[in-house]
Amino acid sequence: MRRAHGFVGLLVVAAVVVAATACARVRPLLELPELALGEPSFFPTLEAYAGAPIVGGNRVEPLLNGQEIFPAKLAAIRSAKVSVTYAEYFFEDGPVAQELTEALAERCRARIPVHVLLDGFGSLAMPPEYGERMRAAGCEVVSFRPLKPFTVHRANKRNHRRILVVDGRLGFTGGSGVSSKWMGNGRMEGRWRDTDVRVEGPVVQHLQAAFVENWVEATGVVLGGEAYFPRPLPARGQVHAQVVRSSPATGSYAMYTTLLLAMASAQRSIHVSNPYFVPDDKLQEALVAAARRGVKVVALVPANIDHNLVRWASRRRFGPLLRAGIEIYEYQAAFLHAKTMVIDGVWSTVGSTNFDNRSFALNDELNLIVYDRAFGQRMEKIFSEDLAHSRPVDYRGWQKRGLTERLMEWLGIPLHDHL
Repeated sequence: MRRAHGFVGLLVVAAVVVAATACARVRPLLELPELALGEPSFFPTLEAYAGAPIVGGNRVEPLLNGQEIFPAKLAAIRSAKVSVTYAEYFFEDGPVAQELTEALAERCRARIPVHVLLDGFGSLAMPPEYGERMRAAGCEVVSFRPLKPFTVHRANKRNHRRILVVDGRLGFTGGSGVSSKWMGNGRMEGRWRDTDVRVEGPVVQHLQAAFVENWVEATGVVLGGEAYFPRPLPARGQVHAQVVRSSPATGSYAMYTTLLLAMASAQRSIHVSNPYFVPDDKLQEALVAAARRGVKVVALVPANIDHNLVRWASRRRFGPLLRAGIEIYEYQAAFLHAKTMVIDGVWSTVGSTNFDNRSFALNDELNLIVYDRAFGQRMEKIFSEDLAHSRPVDYRGWQKRGLTERLMEWLGIPLHDHL
């Protein structure tokens, strides 16, 4: 009986979601240009459709899981001398939250301006005393689109971006949140496997631009000046990078178009890692087309997931991909939450964007694109190490999935555009 009640409740929630997000999907793209990664027109084409410049002179370092992500972020915050801007989607109680809260509060007590933007839905589990502690120290802590009565039309459109910028010079982004779930090395049951990046160089100002875009919406306050946008930002490396941000509020589906263009340009390999792998027809078509022209396409997804609806929707679409020769692996060691892609070992992306309509058409999202062979090879090595902790999905095995799973896949079809 309890299971039946839970199922009815799930359907009610699903109905509310559908009602709140009717017609929320990306504009269909009917045709993609013939474009090769590395040809002279590749950069300007990607810049045009992403609405973001590709800038050189950067240093980008991947950070894996909580054991690397949290120490790096805490060290950066504690080093702040003129400003901290921090946007986070998911924030809940735990040792990480306590340490991060205290680090931000300490900088505020040192009279460093600190601006904290927490998504109104993703931070629901954060104890109020954390915000109170930061505000008491002088920090500005703001909720992005807080959940209120009569705001159903906005409740499903979240700020899913993760941004930390210190002194306008050092930036972080990726897929991690603030929770004990992200602690450890990404190889333990009950923990989450994730990837962030630490960035220095001129591209950091574009991370900051994404933060202030959301800050203005939430507060009406415009942040600017030397403390936030110091110029010039000196070169810190030789990497070309691009910050691609999508926001349906401004009519931007930049990340969706960027991924399609990049996949269409692949000549050798596409390695995609994503927890919510629910490609629409055009994304699926792009992956299949790549495989048919000889590109090795490998997708890494979680074996276990925090939302079964997404798992059912994802597995329902495995058939055409597997038949086209695309390899799909399920990560076993933990919950895979890393949102990455590497194409031909040269084009890489790390960010907050999931491979589903929710990220492309509903949420504010942000990804860093890196154009660099050394970084791409590092990301491919990370991908290969994750595959060692994964199991392949076999087409025949997929065909033999049970009646219950097939039924849930069928029931989830109306929700496909809202996942």
